[in-house]
Amino acid sequence: MSPLAPVTGAVTVRAPAKINLHLGVGAPRADGLHPLTTVYHAVGLCDDVTATPADAWGVTMAVPDWIDADVLPADGDNLVDRAATLLAGHHGVPVTGLVSVAKAIPVAGGMAGGSADAAAALVALDRVWDLGTTDEDLLAIAAQLGSDVPFALVGGTAVGTGHGEVVEPVADHGTWWWVVVPSTEGLSTPAVYRHFDEMFPDAALEPCGAESLLAALATRDPHRLADVLHNDLQLPAIDLRPDLGELIDRGQGVGALRGLVSGSGPTCVFLCESADHARSVAAALEQDHPLVLVANGPVAGAHLVEYA
Repeated sequence: MSPLAPVTGAVTVRAPAKINLHLGVGAPRADGLHPLTTVYHAVGLCDDVTATPADAWGVTMAVPDWIDADVLPADGDNLVDRAATLLAGHHGVPVTGLVSVAKAIPVAGGMAGGSADAAAALVALDRVWDLGTTDEDLLAIAAQLGSDVPFALVGGTAVGTGHGEVVEPVADHGTWWWVVVPSTEGLSTPAVYRHFDEMFPDAALEPCGAESLLAALATRDPHRLADVLHNDLQLPAIDLRPDLGELIDRGQGVGALRGLVSGSGPTCVFLCESADHARSVAAALEQDHPLVLVANGPVAGAHLVEYA
């Protein structure tokens, strides 16, 4: 993750979207946060973040037509700006440079696109500023930005504990194929957690473990994995948005092995047997939904793809 040598031109870093193969949620603690046990899985829907040396500071975003630019954070109030401020503060250097973000991860969809951008910005700016930040320090800074940011650095498949920010990579030698269906209507993550608390007032203090999921990963069998996919936020998300439940039923009805709300939603993902099977399921879902994507995982975390 750490840069190896200074550069004089632009640096482009790619970071992936995530799916929660397992998301166990415990009752909120005194600080109001929910303890989590999750299995993160990085998939091949990625944002590219390019940092260019400059005396000024600025962040721009390029979005495809299918992303609603109105839901993007305001300038100066996004995770890329916060990542730059924390990294610069850690080393006592000024915040400089021009950063452009090319979006391909669904926005506000439960796939941690903003977290991916923050992770990519940390790696790109670390290189542009010639800081040589250790992996340990990058992960510590990432954890201050949000629970999904450390995983966006690590990538692959990993277990997340605490509030999701403590990340431990796990062996995953399978290739898993997914159909991803974003929603044109957002769903507030805090609202989903509040609804979880309302629906499950007697939730256990400790979230359910992921042993069955990890065992299924080791088999490399998508049918076994489909049987144990788990998301404690799925029921509250569907209760708030019944159309998500209808979409999952539709996807499974056209042949997906299993449908799942991604994180707190509203994006839904469908596990398939193979690339051809995923394309077949996607084609069926495209009849009713304007955007359907196909991706596989696991893929690498934030990594350099171009530099000068």
